[in-house]
Amino acid sequence: MAFLTNIDGRLLKEMIIDGAAMLEHNKAAVDALNVFPVPDGDTGTNMSLTMMSAVKELSAVDSAEISVVAAAAARGALKGARGNSGVILSQLFRGFSEGMKNLATADAAAFAGALKLGADRAYKAVMKPREGTILTVARAVADSAQDFAVRQTDFSALLPRMIESGNETLKRTPDLLPVLKEAGVVDSGGAGLMAIYLGYKMAVDGEEIENVSDIAKNLTALMEKPAAQIEAGAATGAASDAGGEIEFGYCTETFITPLKEGTDEKDANALRDKLMEFGDCVLVVLDENLIKVHCHSNDPGRVLRYCIRLGELDNVKVENMRSQHRTLIAEAQDLHEDAVPPMEKDVGFVAVAAGEGLAALFRDLTVDEIVQGGQTMNPSTEDIVKAVQRCKSRTTFVLPNNKNIVMAAQQAAELLQDRTVVVVPTKTVPQGVAAMIAYVPDASVDENRARMEEAAQAVRSGSVTYAVRDSSFDGKEIHEHDILGLDEGKVAFVGTEVSAVTMDLLRSMVGPDSELITLFYGADVSEKDAEALRGQIEQDFPQCELEMLAGGQPLYYYLFSVE
Repeated sequence: MAFLTNIDGRLLKEMIIDGAAMLEHNKAAVDALNVFPVPDGDTGTNMSLTMMSAVKELSAVDSAEISVVAAAAARGALKGARGNSGVILSQLFRGFSEGMKNLATADAAAFAGALKLGADRAYKAVMKPREGTILTVARAVADSAQDFAVRQTDFSALLPRMIESGNETLKRTPDLLPVLKEAGVVDSGGAGLMAIYLGYKMAVDGEEIENVSDIAKNLTALMEKPAAQIEAGAATGAASDAGGEIEFGYCTETFITPLKEGTDEKDANALRDKLMEFGDCVLVVLDENLIKVHCHSNDPGRVLRYCIRLGELDNVKVENMRSQHRTLIAEAQDLHEDAVPPMEKDVGFVAVAAGEGLAALFRDLTVDEIVQGGQTMNPSTEDIVKAVQRCKSRTTFVLPNNKNIVMAAQQAAELLQDRTVVVVPTKTVPQGVAAMIAYVPDASVDENRARMEEAAQAVRSGSVTYAVRDSSFDGKEIHEHDILGLDEGKVAFVGTEVSAVTMDLLRSMVGPDSELITLFYGADVSEKDAEALRGQIEQDFPQCELEMLAGGQPLYYYLFSVE
């Protein structure tokens, strides 16, 4: 390529788009390398989703100024950051954007300096940075870029040097992190980053993604083990038993936005310190009027309670990493043993639920796949599609169990043309339970659809949660942290005591013909408090049978149904 002194915003946009495309093209290979910090096999996916969010933000930008493009990419990456690796990637973009501030174009020196700022910011974002990770690779690439820029000014020659240095460092990551050496793999986050930078180079060189073979082959060359063993080794090498390496089982992510007035870096740091007391892989990133939070813990409800003190919660996501790891182990063992894929079954079930107790209940009701989610943490269409595909069933019934998830489920059904997908539009967990109980194996698909919908509609659902801000609804004045009793999703009672609001709500819902109360208590309710409430319910409603179960759901003290 001809000598290139400077790049502008339009070329940077192409570089980021090609970087995202290259990563998406190779995310499965990156997923297969994932054994640290948690062996859940999703690094490539999370980084790709983060990059796609950056690209989405760039699609609305039509500017030749490199500062404008860099800022948009950083903003999009932060909004879409998924998982530990995604948040770190967003910080690389954020630091890079700071280095591009007020610039119309960038030469090799400015670009290298911005990479360095990105690496520095990413290190600062991680409470306990470990060498042998994406951080190490990012810093090595930035350092090599700066060394190059001192001696040369040809930007087109900068990218090959960056890739050479990054790959050399990536190859050394197993020597820095024993868990990688044990599994015989390089760091997954670092591999994902190098895929992005390869896309950068291709954009500068004018190459087409489609004409370049998978970098999986390049990654394979960096392994000590044969290519056929990569996926099995990545899944099983670091953890011989399912979940044995995962100390903290739940990955919790959220945005805090808008922030309470006066919230600053000091508050963000205090939140980070608090989360570190009972979690790991903590990232707390302040950016303008939002804070991005990522934390691994055994108590997602506790994480969210501390977060909500700084503002409103948005895009809450809670994932069971032990469950992800068990799935990965099983898949890897099948691969390693060259097992014959199981025969398709006639009928399968997918249900959306938040909390291990609710998940266990649906599994007891023969649900095959549980999609973690619910109110304020709605799973994507893609999440539901993947769950249906894992069922390997000719007909799959999907229970969204939340009114905000029904459309995503219906969209998933439209995308899956190779099988029959029946969305039963359940709007609450109790409706989902009733629908599953109504299913009859010998009945036809249409008959079961009708039976399940009818059973769901016959259930009256209630829930007890808390207010996240001051507001007014149907003439009721609501203050932050007030306890709310919801009847079919509508605010019916407001108070200050959980048990009192729960009993008021039940008294309004239980009628003379009611026979059964089913109640699920959440992660924030102790067994002692639940048992005390049981006594009150049995005393007030002796005519009703009571079933009480530990649902473990976040944000909601109680979910219940009256039938």
